[in-house]
Parts: sequence; C-alpha cells; structure tokens
Amino acid sequence: MAEIIKRNKALAVNPLKVSQPVGASLAFLGIHRAIPMMHGSQGCTAFAKVFFVRHFREPVPLQTTAMDQGATVMGADENVIVGLATIAEKSKPALIGLPTTGLSETEGVDILRLVQEFRTQHPEYDGIPVVPVTTPDYTGCLESGYALAVKGVIEFVVPADASRVGKRKKQVNVLAGSHLTPGDLEHIKELVEAFGLRPVMLPDISDSLDGHLTDQAFSPLTVGGTTVSDIEAMGESAATLVLGAALYPAADLLKERTAVPDFRFDSLMGLENVDAFVAALAEISGQPVPERVERQRAQLQDAMVDTHFMLGFARIAIAADPDLLYGLADLVAGMGCEVTAAVAPSKSPVLAAVPAAEVKLGDLQDMEKAIATHGADLIICNSHAVDTARRLGLPLLRAGFPQYDLIGGYQKLWVGYKGSRQTLFDLANILVEHGHHEIEPYRSIYAVRPEEARDAAPETSPLH
Repeated sequence: MAEIIKRNKALAVNPLKVSQPVGASLAFLGIHRAIPMMHGSQGCTAFAKVFFVRHFREPVPLQTTAMDQGATVMGADENVIVGLATIAEKSKPALIGLPTTGLSETEGVDILRLVQEFRTQHPEYDGIPVVPVTTPDYTGCLESGYALAVKGVIEFVVPADASRVGKRKKQVNVLAGSHLTPGDLEHIKELVEAFGLRPVMLPDISDSLDGHLTDQAFSPLTVGGTTVSDIEAMGESAATLVLGAALYPAADLLKERTAVPDFRFDSLMGLENVDAFVAALAEISGQPVPERVERQRAQLQDAMVDTHFMLGFARIAIAADPDLLYGLADLVAGMGCEVTAAVAPSKSPVLAAVPAAEVKLGDLQDMEKAIATHGADLIICNSHAVDTARRLGLPLLRAGFPQYDLIGGYQKLWVGYKGSRQTLFDLANILVEHGHHEIEPYRSIYAVRPEEARDAAPETSPLH
C-alpha cells in the first residue's frame, strides 16, 4: 500500500492539475444536444475552451454567465437565470450543465436555489433538464469535477424507480471515467456489443469528441453523445459497468435510485483487469467469450513476453489524475517496472492501491524532485510535462488531458487487450530508443584498435 504524502507548499510551482469546472464540462460534452454553462467570468470559460480546442482540435460548445466586477460584489444571481433562459430559448438544448467556478463559489453562490428560481420564473422550460454542479477550481481536479457532473446527471435525470430493473435484458449501463479517451470508449462499446449487449454510456465522448466531420458548419450544442432519453432509461438496464474508482459515488447513487446491479473496475489496463471485465460481460450476457476477443488476449500475452526484456526493472515516473495514475502504475508494475515517482493533483481512495512506495499530492515540481532522488528512465504525463522531461533529458509518453502538442493523442487506445498491448509496445520502443538496458560491447584490454595500429606502424620511404 502506497504512503500518501500531502502537500507542503502554499502554491503550485509547475501545475499538473486541470480544474474541476473543466472536468464537469467534459462530462456534459458527452451528452447529445447538451451545453455546459460555467457560472463564472468570461476568462474562466475561455481558459477551459482553449484546453478543449487544443486537445480535441474541434470546436467546442461552451457558455458562461459572464460575471464581471459588479456582479461579483453585488451578486450574480440574475446572470444565471437570464443565461439559462437565453440558452433554452435560442438553442433548445436537451440538457444544460451548470458547473460553478472558483469565482462564483468564493462569492458564495447557492446554485441549487438559482435553478429553483429559474424553474419558478420560466416554467415553459421545465422539459429541459438543468444539472447544477458545485465545482470550485481551488479543490479537486478534472477527475473529481467530471465525477460530480456524472453524479449530478444521475440525480437530476434518472428517475428514482426500482421497479423497472432488467426490463431491457440486453441493455447495460456504462459509467465511463474521465481517464478514458474517445478511442477507449469506442473499443469498450465494441467489447460490450461483441457479447450481444447494448451499452448506454454515461457520458459518451467517443460519439461527440472523436473528431468526425458533420454536415453542420456550426452547432451551438454537442453533436453526438448519449441521448437524455437513454439516460432516463438507465433504470431498465440489466447491469451497470463502472469504469474508474472516481465514479463509485455516482454508481452508489444510481444503484440506490434504480436497484440495477453493478460491476466495478478500478482499471481496464493489463491482463488481469481486462479478464475481469470480459468475465463480467460473459456473466451478464450468458454468452461465451467471442473468438476474436480470445485472440486479442493471446496477442497481449505474446506482447508481454516480447517486451518484458525491455520493461523489466525500468524506472517509471507517472504524474496524472488518480484513476489514470493507478491504471498506468498497475500496468507497468505488472511488467516488472519500478514506479519511482508517482504524483497526483488531488486525493482519492484509489491512490492507496498504487504500486509505489509513496504517492505525492502535488505538482510537476514534486515529480521532478522525486526523480532527482530515486531516478527514472521514462516519464508518463500530459503535455504539461514536456519542459520537465526536456530539462531532465528523459523521454515522455503523453497520457491524460491535455495533450496540446500531439496530433491524435485524444484518440489513442489504452484499455482492453488491444490497448494494453499497444501501450507495452510504445513503452518498450521508447526505452529501446533511449538506450535503456543497452549492453556496451566488450572490448579486450589486449585488443589493438585500428587507429592504434596505424599510429604504431613505422614510416616507410616511397622508394622502398
């Protein structure tokens, strides 16, 4: 069990974390015809939008209540009510997400009361769900904000009715964690469908932020994602698959409201973890494991044999949100690597299970100090660590959010047998390229080098 080392600094020197409002907005972007509206200043929303656009390289619908100096001091309640009414009238969304920010939380907003006031003043929009989420920037990280938004959607959209469980025998709910990429979610849906099941993803950014072209030049709402009607029908599913420990509170609420049984997975990386997921699908569906899935498992086993020479005893430094940190550390530790530095931006129960001596709650400076103390051969982190890796002269495998200097990083597959296999290949290739485990050629002390033989040869006259 890893020792959790708390922060001992008053500020972040080299920031690692992405804020809670960004995480909450990301969750809302995985719902069809939805739009997040951050309750904060224009700068709060613009900063988040820059991250989204640079990472996904797509236009991202995002709104703001545009708090200014006067509203911050005198109160911004009217901004929220007018903003909700304007969006409902002009865009007619299927759902509005309403995450708060550090500014509005410091001002002391009661976001639930404001939604109630909106309902009272504008009953004509009662058919549009509004999901308020308390997500100040100064606590948590992207993962915790995302988890709060998913829990909020369940609370405000899924009916509390335990009588419908199992009505749709082939339907399964999938609560998808923030550490999963659009490529991951697409593969997970394929695995679920391979057993004859229909997945209802909450949320589903594989359908809205996967980089596909549409006929629309511009849309003020999300294009793709899980429909609100499917979310409302989650109580009729046969089971729920929970992917990521951060979503366990949301899973508890869903189970309480619907009585749908669930299966929980801290990670879908590595042979053992994927085996558990596939076994759960076989149990829910009553179907045998498809041949192509068994072949993917055999391919991962072969990749483990092929790469263990390069990965064995490699020293890995990882900095990421808790669920991603655990998944990556568990994968590399299973291949014989040593996690010499593990850093997370906020606390989570899953950090205690990280296979490392200690996990530091901090920033990239803390990772750099840990590397200086314990050494490392490779860093796994998001694009914030580019300068750190360059300064230390170490290779960097980009993982997590944001990745603003890599094309297609948002679509990379990490999970399942296929994703685990490719990750092992990527790690092994990086280590080989940078000389890890490279054996210096043996040269006998009695060997005569060509240049030495040339220098020792006597000079001869051209006439001889």
